[in-house]
Amino acid sequence: MTHPMNDIARQARQGSVAAIIQILNEKLAKTGVRTRAVLENGVLQLLCEAAKPEQLEQSTVVEGVRQILESLAPRNIRRVRINSRIVREQQLLWLEEISREPEKQLLWYQDITLARPNFFKRLLEDIRNRNSESAPFPLVANSQFSSRYKRETNLFWQGTLVGGISLMFFLVLGVALANSLGWPIFKVVLQAQPKTTPDPFAYAVRLAEGASNDGKKAQSAADWLKIAAKWQQASDLMATVPPNDPRYKTAQHRAALYRQNSKATQLKAEKMRSPLN
Repeated sequence: MTHPMNDIARQARQGSVAAIIQILNEKLAKTGVRTRAVLENGVLQLLCEAAKPEQLEQSTVVEGVRQILESLAPRNIRRVRINSRIVREQQLLWLEEISREPEKQLLWYQDITLARPNFFKRLLEDIRNRNSESAPFPLVANSQFSSRYKRETNLFWQGTLVGGISLMFFLVLGVALANSLGWPIFKVVLQAQPKTTPDPFAYAVRLAEGASNDGKKAQSAADWLKIAAKWQQASDLMATVPPNDPRYKTAQHRAALYRQNSKATQLKAEKMRSPLN
């Protein structure tokens, strides 16, 4: 069975904004800083709030947030804008508020770019996560057995990774050599195959329907975080519908609606864990 915190961390690495917020709030709790966030146009807009200005010292907050986010390395998120202000009551439209009057709303803001994670380190980590999720029962408490099991598991997956990379290298080398010799069988392999692009509008609708159904049976903060991630993904997909599509206006409207649903669901998750005073 997957530990709830491991599940949240995995969601954060996959790019779930709701999961990222939860981890940031837990790690920044001792500093008195609370966060909210929304992904807009590829930029993670992050709002940091605290009761006193000294709790929001710019260099300290920025470095702390950077370290947490780079340790998570969330997929498809590199650009982050960190906004700060004295704590206020919950506002669903906080981003619109600070965008309209940043000089009145904020103490400061700063843009940062996250360092790219090491590709092979991330690949090995993903393999380990999938392996831990598929375990039929938790490891026994015996420390010697547990240590040996982990060591052997690590060696197995490291060997699998190295072997897979080596196989890919020789496969690419062989295909390139065969192609240079004019072997027709490899020319067929290298021919571009037509790809079918899924309809983002239809896929977004299915995700939204799934999020709505899941909301009827959600019982925990983790459940609401998963639903928030679905709403956000549906919003992002709707936003990709091109202007020449006859459903463009409808898609733009639904993108905004789904984004608001994601924010509202994130608030439900936050309230279930530790309501903001």
